[in-house]
Amino acid sequence: MGSGRGVALRVGLGALLLLRCGPSGYEEETFFPPEDSAPASSCEALPSGGLEVAPVRGGHDPGQPRPLPPMFQPGFHLALRWSHSVGGLTTFRLRVPVNRAGQRLRLAFRSGDGPLVLRRVTVAHVGDEGSLASAPVPVTFSGAPGLSVATRTRVVSDAVSLPIHFGDELAVSFEVEGSLAASAIELLPGSAMRSGAWANVEGPLGGTAWAIPVGLATVEVEGPPARAFVALGDSITEGYIDGHDDIRDTWAFRAGAQLGVPIVNAGVSGQGFYDGLRLLDGEALVLSGITDCIVLLGTNDLSGVPDSKLLADMERLTERLKPFCRTWTGTLLPKEHANNGKYEQVKASRLVMNAWIREHRWPDVIDFEAVTHAPDNVHHFLDGLDVDGIHPSAAGHGVMSDEVVRVLRAHGVPPQQAP
Repeated sequence: MGSGRGVALRVGLGALLLLRCGPSGYEEETFFPPEDSAPASSCEALPSGGLEVAPVRGGHDPGQPRPLPPMFQPGFHLALRWSHSVGGLTTFRLRVPVNRAGQRLRLAFRSGDGPLVLRRVTVAHVGDEGSLASAPVPVTFSGAPGLSVATRTRVVSDAVSLPIHFGDELAVSFEVEGSLAASAIELLPGSAMRSGAWANVEGPLGGTAWAIPVGLATVEVEGPPARAFVALGDSITEGYIDGHDDIRDTWAFRAGAQLGVPIVNAGVSGQGFYDGLRLLDGEALVLSGITDCIVLLGTNDLSGVPDSKLLADMERLTERLKPFCRTWTGTLLPKEHANNGKYEQVKASRLVMNAWIREHRWPDVIDFEAVTHAPDNVHHFLDGLDVDGIHPSAAGHGVMSDEVVRVLRAHGVPPQQAP
């Protein structure tokens, strides 16, 4: 975790427990921690209930509660585990949907498998056909327009004044040289890249369509403290359907949009428990103000390890998350074939794992299997809900998001906001 002070909320079944922790302002840290590292936390508890008690000032009632001040929480996030390099100066303009409202932003960037130079970064509201709907606002880092970033390092910008509504799309334009962290799949249609320095151009960027997320890992928005979720998983969570995808079609984004709370995405295609645990700190726990985590992980491990290790790894992950968030655990989706190993083992292990999740994680279970499997075969998808027997279709993501919404609403999400 980074240094600095912010405010994070951890929400239980009843009252809110408020903690002071998390990064603030400029930050630089490598994000491949040692395998045996434990998440850092320097949190001090505040009174429960989401409110501080105001001291007596000018005759003010000392028992009158007041809301906590605004805080930065993520409205967009991707883990960006892979790497993409550019030889000469290149401008990317990423079209980014943000599910949080507020008056100020902070942007976090990640370098890839080599150093990165950020020359200039701007942010604006998205306009028509690749143009900007507002003047590009400069983004700075400790007051400077850019900086050099070491290999596998995360940096957070200064706060930028730009009012944003829940669900707005931003155009983040950045001029770079070197190596950028990247996703493995296309998720940001409408984005583009062009050789040269074009971050201040208000019209269409031109150049080449570029939908793969690179460089920009997180958009934090300053607003009233509220529930904020991060989804942890593999390609099913990251959003793979056919490789030419849209983050707005993912179950996490769709559920967050329906609920009116951010559910940001830390899924990584191909991920299993080994990498999920090893890289948890830099890809998920680094986020400011997360209150809840949704875990949908394990399908890539089904044929490779004994059932006892699968369950131990899930338990280890949920224990790691306890200091940071309330954890909701998803059952594994149907799997109609095995890419590796014996399919009979895959089927048996998946049933064992789902039974364990239902028994040991109740009531914080999101039963994805129950709403996606065929009525006559628990290992097959309902017609139309998958693309290849493993990955859900856009319709499948819709069914999954509906189940997330149903479960979270039944548990009081979103909570009533304090006046």
